[in-house]
Amino acid sequence: MKICRAPGILVTYALGSCIGVCIYDPVLKLAGMIHIMLPNIYENRRDNIFKYADTGIPETIRKMEAFGAIRNRLVCKIAGGAKMFEMNDNSTIGNIGARNAESVKAVLAKERVRLVKADIGSNYARTLYFDASTGEATVKAYGRNELKF
Repeated sequence: MKICRAPGILVTYALGSCIGVCIYDPVLKLAGMIHIMLPNIYENRRDNIFKYADTGIPETIRKMEAFGAIRNRLVCKIAGGAKMFEMNDNSTIGNIGARNAESVKAVLAKERVRLVKADIGSNYARTLYFDASTGEATVKAYGRNELKF
């Protein structure tokens, strides 16, 4: 997780089944980015809370509010959540990207942060850039056109 003000640019690489979450206060031009690896933290986990949607998103919002962000101004853009591996059984591991996306959306709704754009799913990895000056997200993926939103 990182937070920056304009004119900074945040980036996260290798978003396969992971979700890049960009949270933005357009008045302050304050940007936060989280690289979500799993939908939720388990009780016995004591590692980096920012890896998990259910703990990372609320903590990032809290930290942004400490820098002056106002919750009802926050907007969010997300990318990733791909299905990177085909599994022949009903394992949840093969569908972790969809589970991550579902969890991220649920946590954003619970935290009252509006999701304005998303580039999720499919079967390819992405790199996500987020410009604190404009609130624009840019997704780059090998062999695909660059996507700005």
